[in-house]
Amino acid sequence: MATGDNIFEAVTAETIAHETARASKHSLPIGTPCPNCRTALAGPWCYACGQRGEKYDRSIWRLMMEALEGLTDLDGRLWKTLPRLIFRPGKLTREYLDGHRAGQVPPFRVFLIVLLIVFFAGGLSFSRSSSNLNLMTPGNVKINGMSAKDQADMNEALSHIGDPSKNSLKVGDKKESAFWNAQIKRAIANPQGFFQEVQEWGPKVAVLMLPIAALMLSLLFVLKKNTYVFDHLIFSMHSLSFQGLLLSAVFLAGIWVGQVEWALWLAPVHLFVHMRGAYRSSIFGTLLRMFVLFLGSSVAFGMLVAALFIIGLATVR
Repeated sequence: MATGDNIFEAVTAETIAHETARASKHSLPIGTPCPNCRTALAGPWCYACGQRGEKYDRSIWRLMMEALEGLTDLDGRLWKTLPRLIFRPGKLTREYLDGHRAGQVPPFRVFLIVLLIVFFAGGLSFSRSSSNLNLMTPGNVKINGMSAKDQADMNEALSHIGDPSKNSLKVGDKKESAFWNAQIKRAIANPQGFFQEVQEWGPKVAVLMLPIAALMLSLLFVLKKNTYVFDHLIFSMHSLSFQGLLLSAVFLAGIWVGQVEWALWLAPVHLFVHMRGAYRSSIFGTLLRMFVLFLGSSVAFGMLVAALFIIGLATVR
């Protein structure tokens, strides 16, 4: 059974191998004096002081490309991993779990890259549509089909926000109520600031979907032999990475094309193919687990969105 120590050792070994290969590209020749302690180098690092024996007199363009390579490991593996993630996800995950890992980008790195893409695309989509966003502020409620009386009632309700004398929002004691009332007023007055806070905290909150998904999959496959939490984590990283790519594509296509939400129906199709290929389960078993996973994921997603909203509300200035 895979333990926390096993996972840590695997990640550590992969990181050391990657850093060693990267350091060797720009190492000073063997025997060159270490720039720090002047000891003759015998490898990428100085064995006397530990400093990396590396040449730093490189062009700014070369340094930028190396920084990008360090972030995404763009050595060709990314362009092999993403198409397989989209079209052959089950085989991609199965090969990683079976130990064939050299030819693909580590799943967690792919997941982090996709998170950045999702929030970048979401930010662009929001920026393009924000001009059409009418916030419901006191004295400015205009909803198609709403009667004048209903609009007046809505304005009256909104005017209570932040006014203790009208019993607007009561959370805990008076001090807490005053804080949340003030934050609601700030969010209404500064919607851009509120959405910036949501966008900043979004990736951190989104990472929580990994252990939640892995836990649900552990329960769904509890009777399957030779399947461990580590396997479910890898599956979750690959699956959520595809969902993020699909969502990003919908965001970006929506800016220029219009209504493309129908493309989200590809998500359950991909999940079915991915789950069958990775776990080698039957059609009925896959569909049943997908249904339960959908229900659990919907609840978890709703809770995370609510938490993100509360965090954004609490931190807006």
